[in-house]
Amino acid sequence: MKLILASGSPRRRELLAMLDIDFRVDTSRPVEETVPAGMAPEEVPAYLSRLKAGPYTATLAPDEVLVTADTVVILDGEVIGKPRDAAEAKSVLSRLSGRVHTVVTGVSLTLPGRTPHTFSETTHVEFSAISAEEIDYYVRRYSPLDKAGAYGIQEWIGAAAVKGMTGSFYNVMGLPVNRLYRELKQLLQRDFIHK
Repeated sequence: MKLILASGSPRRRELLAMLDIDFRVDTSRPVEETVPAGMAPEEVPAYLSRLKAGPYTATLAPDEVLVTADTVVILDGEVIGKPRDAAEAKSVLSRLSGRVHTVVTGVSLTLPGRTPHTFSETTHVEFSAISAEEIDYYVRRYSPLDKAGAYGIQEWIGAAAVKGMTGSFYNVMGLPVNRLYRELKQLLQRDFIHK
């Protein structure tokens, strides 16, 4: 099977490459990422990963598998997306300081002519208290405007502020590669048996 990653995220590409599976990236069919009103925050990433798969499903070749994903940070029951600017990034990080937040990634694996197989992975991340000066340094130096929750755990802030976590480190980076590998193997075995 040929794997297609429909994501512009350099971190997702890097993580998927760790599995030593050949894949190509296709970001030619973006979607408007709108979420139905009242949807539970934990359900948003799975919903968006299925939404992202939609434009590709009709054109998948018989030997192709599409991977789509979405990651959100949840704090106080609210989805915290990518910050619009440096001021918002600083505000988000000050809210995360000294607290535990939740990171959920939804992943959809789509075979030709099939409904996407979707799963979610959850990680709880605890931040130490971080000062305004530390937050300012991180935002100025690393410009985390393309990251949900305004931070990348693989960067300076992961070493300086992440006190601990329950769950997958790679999930916080944007792709739960261990779970993805297991789900992909099971999906392809089931597909082979049913052919």
